[in-house]
Amino acid sequence: MRKNIIVIVVVLAALILGRLFISSIDKAASLKKKLAMSAPAVTVDTVNTADVRREYSATARVMAKYRVEVLARINGYLTHSYFKEGDYVKAGQVLFEIEPQEYDYAAHKAKADLDNAKAQQVYYNKQLARYKELVDNDFVARADYDNILAQRDAHTAQVNSMENIYRDAKRNYAYTKVKAPVNGRVGIISVTVGNYVSMSSGPLTTINSSEPMYITFPIESKDYAELTRIDGGANVEREVEYTFSSGQKYKYKGVQDFYDNKVDETTGTITLRATFPNPENALLQGDFGRITIFSNKKDQLPIVPQEATMENQEGLYVYLLDENNLPKLTYIKTMGQVGTNWIVYEGVKKGDRIITTGMQKVIPGSAVRIVEKSVAKDNTTKAKQGLISKIITKVKNFFRGNK
Repeated sequence: MRKNIIVIVVVLAALILGRLFISSIDKAASLKKKLAMSAPAVTVDTVNTADVRREYSATARVMAKYRVEVLARINGYLTHSYFKEGDYVKAGQVLFEIEPQEYDYAAHKAKADLDNAKAQQVYYNKQLARYKELVDNDFVARADYDNILAQRDAHTAQVNSMENIYRDAKRNYAYTKVKAPVNGRVGIISVTVGNYVSMSSGPLTTINSSEPMYITFPIESKDYAELTRIDGGANVEREVEYTFSSGQKYKYKGVQDFYDNKVDETTGTITLRATFPNPENALLQGDFGRITIFSNKKDQLPIVPQEATMENQEGLYVYLLDENNLPKLTYIKTMGQVGTNWIVYEGVKKGDRIITTGMQKVIPGSAVRIVEKSVAKDNTTKAKQGLISKIITKVKNFFRGNK
C-alpha cells in the first residue's frame, strides 16, 4: 500500500514538473515572439558596385610658366620707359632705354678704329708683296722683309682686336634698349626714369608669362598610388579642373603632365603639376584655389542608395548588418553620385548588407526585424493613412466643439 502511495506521489510530481517546464517553454516562446514583433521592421539590400572615374581634390596654386626678372646689362641713367605697370607685353618689345647716345658714340668710335686698322693691314699686305719680290731678287736685305712681315702681322692682330671691340660696342648699344624676354604681364617698376642703373642694381621689373599657366597641387601618396593603379602607370596625362577661391569653376580644363620625383616626408604628399590655357588672362601668378584630378580609366567602387544613409556631426553613415543580423553604425566617405546612389570609397565593400528603410528606430547592436520591401511599403502607407485619419478626426472635433 505504501509503495502505491509513493508511486502516485512520484507520478504527480513528474506531471507537475512537466507542466511547469512546458509552461516556461511557452512563456519563453511567447516572449521571444513579442520581442521579435517589437523589433523595428527594416528592409535590407546588398551593396553593389559601379564603374566610375576616380577623382581627387586638393588645394592648388597658380604659377607662371616663366617668371623673368628684367635686368640692366649696362651702366647708365634710365632715360625712358615704354609701358605701364600691369601691361601685357610681347617678347622683344622695348621696355626701357638707358642713355643710348654714349653707347652709340662708343660704337662709332670702335668702328672708326677698326676701319683704320684694316687700312693699315691692307697697306702692309701690299708692302709685304713688294718686299717679297725684292728680297727674292736680292734688291733688299732679308731683315727689311722680316720687318715688313712683322708690321703686317701686328696690324692683322690689331684688326682682330678692333673687331672684338666693335662687336662689344654694338652689343652694349643694343643693351641700351631693354626688351621683354618673354610674353607676359609686367609687374611693378622697381627703378624709375632718371635713376642710375647698373648690372648690380637688381631687377627693373618682373614679367610673369600668362599663356599657358601652371597649377601645382599636392595629393597624398596613397591617392596617387591609386591613380597609378587604375591608369596602369604613372607616366600618363590626366584631365584636371580648377576652381577659384570664390567657388567659381574655371571654364577651361587642364592636363596634369608632371609629377615630382619624391614624396614630402613631412606631409606624405607628392606634388603634381597641370598646364592650363589662359587666353583671357583669368589665371594670375600666385593665386590659390582647388584642383580636381580625374583618372583616365574607370574603377569599380561600391554604391549605396541615398535613402539608406543618415548624417550626424561626424558625417554620413549606414547601418551594416553583421553575421547575426545585428546592425552596426558605419561611417562612409563618398565622392559624388550615380543616379540616386552615393559612390563610396571608404566604409563599405561589395557584398555587405545594409539597412535601406526603417533606420530611424534602429539601435546599434539591437535586433531588427527584416521584412520584404513590399511589406515595408504597405506598413509605411498604413502608418501615413492612420496619421492622416487622426489629423482629420481632430480637425472635425475642433470645429464641432466650436459649434
